[in-house]
Amino acid sequence: MFLLKAVDLFFQIYLIMLFIRILMSWLPELNEKKWVQFIAFYTDPYLNLFRKIIPPLGMFDLSPIFAILALGLIEHGIKYLILLFLR
Repeated sequence: MFLLKAVDLFFQIYLIMLFIRILMSWLPELNEKKWVQFIAFYTDPYLNLFRKIIPPLGMFDLSPIFAILALGLIEHGIKYLILLFLR
């Protein structure tokens, strides 16, 4: 189904963008690059939702782990709803 593949592609791209954003947070000198700013513009609002709920433990920010897990749940939920409505 085209719709399921489109949803899958969207979430794969967004997951890759999240991983890139997480890795780029370790390299602050790259924050001035346009492509990093582009990724940050689309991923930071989502990550900030989890940063508000889950405070860092010392130097470790665990919120991206929960953000990635939630993204997977959201993806599966959307796919389930699509399959439910297409029956």
